[in-house]
Formats: sequence, structure tokens, C-alpha cells
Amino acid sequence: MNSIKQNIEQVITQIGLAAEKCGRDAETVQLLAVSKTKPIAAIEEAIAAGHTAFGENYVQEGVEKIQYFATQDTPSPLSWHFIGPIQSNKTRPIAEHFDWVHSVDRAKIARRLSEQRPSEMAPLNVLLQVNTSGEDSKSGLAFDEVAALADEVAAMPNLVLRGLMSIPQKADDYTSQLAAFSSLAEAMEKLKAKHPQLDTLSMGMSGDLEAAVAAGSTIVRIGTAIFGARDYSAKQ
Repeated sequence: MNSIKQNIEQVITQIGLAAEKCGRDAETVQLLAVSKTKPIAAIEEAIAAGHTAFGENYVQEGVEKIQYFATQDTPSPLSWHFIGPIQSNKTRPIAEHFDWVHSVDRAKIARRLSEQRPSEMAPLNVLLQVNTSGEDSKSGLAFDEVAALADEVAAMPNLVLRGLMSIPQKADDYTSQLAAFSSLAEAMEKLKAKHPQLDTLSMGMSGDLEAAVAAGSTIVRIGTAIFGARDYSAKQ
């Protein structure tokens, strides 16, 4: 079985090949290691391999990890991204600890994050989650709701609107994957006419990384391919 270091190297190679195939610079695609449900020791292995950006889905678990690593000497500063659904009663710990939030899809949540972000911290980097497939079971904005929420978030004092995120409907064929990701990239281009600072598209996981990179993803969220299968039995 590969080590976490070897897994990270393999994923970075995959990103490089995908970028080369579509004429992009691999350096423009960031690997976000999704460490949800994984122990501190696994994250320490990833840090030892030179990785610094981690994604968490569960608020309490994520905060505990952030607090632990805040007391440790790491070779480089770590970047923590909240990528899960956000309940309004959980916004404070997110605002107080994370650097990025990928899953904002309501003005109420954005307002709470802005109001609860400590003044001594840098503004919180925010991505709007878009439901590109229109599935009732998925979180996220419809395409025709994106512009209005973008305007609201961009005006909030302790947030910085950076771009869009999606978790498209699972598809095994490249053509369907590319179409879903391209629709998000098109929405981003429209938004940039009014919000030219936007620079981040969070899309793509292990099974659809190549299509995501081809469509313009700047953050790919990879968990199992780095840390191995997850055990959700302890999660509510």
C-alpha cells in the first residue's frame, strides 16, 4: 500500500498530465487534500510530504484539527477550507477558524459569517456553491440565483468573494463531466464582468479530475486517493 506521500505525488502527477493535455500550467491548479474523518497522524504525514491545504466537511472535527495544528510548528502555514453544508447555528466556529468556505449558498449564511469573522483575522475567502445538475438532493444555488448572491457577498465587509464551487451529478464519461464543469466555468465568466477579482473555481474530485482541469478548475478536492477509504461510522 502506498504512503500518503506517494499518493500525493501520484495525484500531483495526474494534475500535471491533465493540465498538459489541455495546454494549462499545472501550477494554476491547487490540490486540496480532503482530510475529513481522517486522524491527525494522517494530516501530519501529508504536511511532512510538503502539503499545506486541507478540506474539512464537519465543523467540530475541523476546528479541533485547526486548533491542534495551531499549537504545532509546521514548515509552512496551513490553509483550512470548509467544504461541507453549513447550518446557520454552526457559522461562528467556521468564521472564527477557517481560511476558506466553499459552500455558501444563502445570504443568511454569508451575513452570519461576515458578522462573526473576528476583526483581527484576514477576511474569509468565500466561494458560492452552485447546483449545476439541478438535483433536489444537492445543496447549491440555481444558475439564475448566482448573480444576486454574488453582489450581496461582495459587499460584505469581512468576506472576499473568490469564485464558485460545485459537486456535479456523478457521471462516468468524460463528455458529461466536462459539460457539467464547463457550465460552472461559463457562470464564472459572466460573473467576472461585474466582479473581475474572481479567480477560483473549486471543482473536480478523484473520478473527474481530468475534465475539471480541462474546464478551468483552480482547486481540485481529493480525499480517498490521498488518505484511503473513509469510515463514516462515527459521524452523525
